[in-house]
Amino acid sequence: MWNFRSKKLARLLRNYPGYKTIGEFAFLPVFFVGGAALEYVMINWHFGEVNFYRTFKRRQAKEQAEAIVHQYLAKKNQVES
Repeated sequence: MWNFRSKKLARLLRNYPGYKTIGEFAFLPVFFVGGAALEYVMINWHFGEVNFYRTFKRRQAKEQAEAIVHQYLAKKNQVES
């Protein structure tokens, strides 16, 4: 199925549990657990005072505030015209 240059890697993937019965779908639990681990790290791993979600929330709040100011200025310009 896969065309690898490394015969060891191909053999390792062929011998993965469940691969012979359900094929590539046998790797889904690995990716599911990997995604959950990445999400956990993004939430709980802090670099100083910052983590991914604090940065995201701050940027989202800034964009919402800019949108409100833009709407206010647009309404103000319409009233003055």
